[in-house]
Amino acid sequence: MLQKKIIYITSFSFVFLLFFLGFSIYFFNKPAGNGSRKIDLIVKPGWGSKVTADILEKENLIKNSYFFRTLLIITGNRNNIKKGIYPINNSMSSSKIIDILTSGKTKVIKITIPEGFNNRQIADLFVKNGFFSTRQEFLAFAANKNILKAYNILGNDLEGYLFPETYYIPVGYEKQKVIELMVNTFFEKVSNIPDFPQNFKERQQLIILASIIEKEAKLKEERPIIASVFSNRIAENYPLESCATIQYLFEKPKNPLLFKHLKIKSPYNTYINKGLPPGPIASPGLEALQAALDPAETQFKFFVVKKDGSHHFSKTFNEHVKAKRYEFLH
Repeated sequence: MLQKKIIYITSFSFVFLLFFLGFSIYFFNKPAGNGSRKIDLIVKPGWGSKVTADILEKENLIKNSYFFRTLLIITGNRNNIKKGIYPINNSMSSSKIIDILTSGKTKVIKITIPEGFNNRQIADLFVKNGFFSTRQEFLAFAANKNILKAYNILGNDLEGYLFPETYYIPVGYEKQKVIELMVNTFFEKVSNIPDFPQNFKERQQLIILASIIEKEAKLKEERPIIASVFSNRIAENYPLESCATIQYLFEKPKNPLLFKHLKIKSPYNTYINKGLPPGPIASPGLEALQAALDPAETQFKFFVVKKDGSHHFSKTFNEHVKAKRYEFLH
């Protein structure tokens, strides 16, 4: 009888323990609130399950850190929490939070770099989105000598090599990797352009020309024609006389450019210096790069912008003067 009683008590205790454990897990797995509490949880490298659970409990996102850790063990996820930034709210169950923290699908920010933006403008975009604290910090990373050397990029910075694209970047992503992502994208994109130069100097000259084309052209179909104008001027040893290279010298565009601006002493002033400037003035897109590589066959040497953003192209200076006068009067 005593042995049966002991077995009965033991069995009852075991069933009660299972019931208590199941009820506890059920109760503590339930959401801690109604969704009114929301945070971006930053899980840092080296955090274990205890640190993560304690912070979740402190932020009122789970009911109990001990049972959260127990649930991690039961589900085999004790060591599977991944670093990153995760949007968490208190309408989520503990098991849902575990799924999120072990997924590695960290929060990302969408950032679009338009074609024709220079490094200063790109820097301001990243500062606005919280990836860098200041423009100067971004520009310092964009002039990292190790990156320049790794990609065999001539010049003092990555102007022209930060490819204009829409990026989805994890919050907290390493700053150098943000820069490398854009440079990698550039080389990935140009790898699809036939006959894109592999020689470092030729590549640099092509990107400089493409950046000027990108800034001058408003219409897609005009890029090859504008490229032909610059190619013709270079071939005949004329200065490029690109207003875009003058605008590059200013923090904000001058509208209109004045004659005094065309006399500014700078290697980027293509009114007083023949040939290409020392570096790109913006990030060109694929179409501008393609136009620089394969310009249209024309005899045009001049162009003037029309009020609708298109251009009037001329073969001679006299034609150009007439076109400018017409645009001024109309």
